[in-house]
Amino acid sequence: MPAPLLFSILETPAHRDHAALYRRLGIRERKLGSMRKAIAALREQVPDFVVAEFLYGYGNNYAGVNISNLDVFLYSLQKYSSATRIIVLVAPAELPFVDKLAALFPLHAVLPLPVDEQALERALTQQANVDAE
Repeated sequence: MPAPLLFSILETPAHRDHAALYRRLGIRERKLGSMRKAIAALREQVPDFVVAEFLYGYGNNYAGVNISNLDVFLYSLQKYSSATRIIVLVAPAELPFVDKLAALFPLHAVLPLPVDEQALERALTQQANVDAE
């Protein structure tokens, strides 16, 4: 059985590199620099995990239709996998808005920035369908 695959979507510097943790847990990481690249990658591989930063769509940033930067990717992901565990990283100021995203998509974990590596490890090793932290 191949090692689990994780999409690490790195859109801002706040999303730190956790490659050493992923390697220690036996998880293969695929780093992607944008949501567009992440959506394209879904056509090639379906990840077991996605770790991405939540950026709330204030005003017209996302054409007033989407809640955040993650919406379009998560809608695309639904076509390929319902089992992928979504781990959302969020700035403390934007934490109140994550509930809007969670109402649309099942989130495995929500971790405030800066990410505590032990919390990330717990999120990666706990069973699916566990309430977000």
